[in-house]
Amino acid sequence: MRRIIVGVSGASGSVYGYMALQALRAIGGVETHLVLTAAARRTIALEMAVTADEFEVLADVVHREDDLAAAISSGSFITDGMLVIPCSMKSASAIAYSFNSNLLVRAADVCLKERRRLVLVVRETPLHLGHLRTLTQLAELGAVILPPIPAMYSNPQSVDDIVAHTVGKALDQFGIPNELFSRWRSPL
Repeated sequence: MRRIIVGVSGASGSVYGYMALQALRAIGGVETHLVLTAAARRTIALEMAVTADEFEVLADVVHREDDLAAAISSGSFITDGMLVIPCSMKSASAIAYSFNSNLLVRAADVCLKERRRLVLVVRETPLHLGHLRTLTQLAELGAVILPPIPAMYSNPQSVDDIVAHTVGKALDQFGIPNELFSRWRSPL
């Protein structure tokens, strides 16, 4: 069985994390380890009609943000990597500079040091030069920067279609087959 860490930060766009957890559960064959930051819990309450508890029920294992002794804080705990969805610039900055102040950041840092896949769905706009330099540093360290930018070729009909596109692209980064969005086909 595959094992993926899902981190949800306090950035706007909690729905991305929720849909990722739903998709991973539906696809099956992936053990999910979830870390919700305190800011994520607050954002979920502000943005969604579901609760943080409803996020947690979708995960196989839930870790407290302050538990820096959790299994996912060690490189000896084997995972396929980590998806931070959404990823705030605060979390991205902490990851870029190994400021391991919480478990989300520590687990991401472990993925980088162990050369495991780290996918960051960074939710910020516009980006100033400091943001761009931080994202460049993360890319240089091996992270995949995957902003939630929808493809209009799929002719999305709802917000869920737009969210599903980003979640599907994120799962593609881990080689997880999914049919969350319409893939590009050559015009006839």
